Amino acid sequence: MFNNLLDLSPEVAIALQEKRPLVALESTIISHGMPFPRNVETALLVEEEVRQYGAVPATIAILDGKLKVGLSRRDIARIGEEQNRVIKASRRDIPFLLAKGAMGATTVAATMIIAAMAGIRIFATGGIGGVHRGAAQSMDISADLQELARTNVAVVSAGAKSILDIGLTLEYLETQGVPVIGYRTAEFPAFYSRRSGHSVDYQVDDLRELARALHLKWSMQLKGGVVIANPIPRQYEMDYNHIDLAVKRALGEAEAKGVQGKELTPFLLAKVEELTKGASLEANIRLVLNNARLAARLAGAFVGLAQK
Repeated sequence: MFNNLLDLSPEVAIALQEKRPLVALESTIISHGMPFPRNVETALLVEEEVRQYGAVPATIAILDGKLKVGLSRRDIARIGEEQNRVIKASRRDIPFLLAKGAMGATTVAATMIIAAMAGIRIFATGGIGGVHRGAAQSMDISADLQELARTNVAVVSAGAKSILDIGLTLEYLETQGVPVIGYRTAEFPAFYSRRSGHSVDYQVDDLRELARALHLKWSMQLKGGVVIANPIPRQYEMDYNHIDLAVKRALGEAEAKGVQGKELTPFLLAKVEELTKGASLEANIRLVLNNARLAARLAGAFVGLAQK
């Protein structure tokens, strides 16, 4: 039945039919990750980056009672301009947004679900969600982590968002059997920074080796995703201590204002941008573009391996 709910763009449909490389992209970066009009500009730049590196972009959202896989420029502009009307959609929200015909921007979790339905295995995002700082009291743990444990999609990211407790996030992923791979790095990156003080499970320097590992994992029915950690380019990296101080100040303000749940992450990202005088937004854009490049190349290697 879910096939009736999938609305593939012509470009995505042809790419699937011809077995061409595809890269899934989320839409919360448009609705909740950046201010207008930078959100729309960045979404279009990311799509173009995927194309430049040989793959077809498939930005995903929930629109007009359908699971849209591959958005038009008009769709992207609509989500970007109508931010206040767009609901941040995770696994629990999908059926209700479809029933209401409401607009939903997909998180990492929801994007993985819809990408898997469409047959797309590679997904590029900024950073994964995870265990929030203070989760021992709040129990605030992103649904992204559980989705990574159950859905067969590889997620290319610049690690976990620096607003999170990275150590506990990695512990959770280990418990759920989710491999954390560092692309040309042994250290798990912390979004704006290349370092976090935590190690990855495996460092992989060759995309063909990584593509083969993905094929083996899923062909052996080892269910679940893979986190592919791709550090922000050095020239755009922010000082770890500086960004950590900004995050702590943002967390203090969020607690004072009672901000929690799905509103917490966008609040913190906006506050960190304010405290860093826009530097974090520029770093965010650069790391997303970097992830799109790697995902496109990995998608090419993955499809090439499947056709042999």
